[in-house]
Amino acid sequence: MTTPDHQSPLPDASRPEARDRIYRSPAGIAGGVLLLFLVGWLGVDALISGHGRTPWLALAGLILAVPVVAAFTLRPAVYANEDRLRVRNPLRVIVLPWGKVASLRSHYSNEVVDTSGTKYQLWAVPVSLRARKKAARQPVPGATGREGRLSSLGRPSALGRGAVTDAPTRPETDRIMDELRGLAEARATADSAQGEVTVRWAYEVIGPVLAGAVVLAILLIVG
Repeated sequence: MTTPDHQSPLPDASRPEARDRIYRSPAGIAGGVLLLFLVGWLGVDALISGHGRTPWLALAGLILAVPVVAAFTLRPAVYANEDRLRVRNPLRVIVLPWGKVASLRSHYSNEVVDTSGTKYQLWAVPVSLRARKKAARQPVPGATGREGRLSSLGRPSALGRGAVTDAPTRPETDRIMDELRGLAEARATADSAQGEVTVRWAYEVIGPVLAGAVVLAILLIVG
């Protein structure tokens, strides 16, 4: 599941401030906190009570593992405002002005495609096939039996005087993608939503991971 929030606006003195809508995965954050606690507990225990090379191996393992776990669980987020979509993935930050967004796709993963055809996965908005199946099985209020089942699959069902029932509840990540598509469509031609796509590697994550991997490799080779 992913929930929207708000963040401080982008700096732009030439027009009213635009506030970011922030989307993150609570399940991913919870899992990351749990993993970091487990890694930290085991690593610190090895540092304190270990003998010989064990404390050094534990230290190298912590330097390697903590950034990796944080990058893939706590770090992912999607920021959207009226001008652009900013995607913070584990190892990259991608900024796409709405004028450069060609489509937002949902299949086995959610992704944004720019006008050059390049795809970027939205790590912070994961697809839940289980939630989709649950929503598809959910009967529409007021419909019973076969009517309810047909309606839950998104097919119209006549009730009373032939009224069409409401659509079933959609998974939250699908609703988020609908919201982002709406922003992309509404702001695609806005002057402030033009520009170039930028991609920045997360060296603050890659650096510690490489350092930990090198130290760990040296310790294992030296024996």
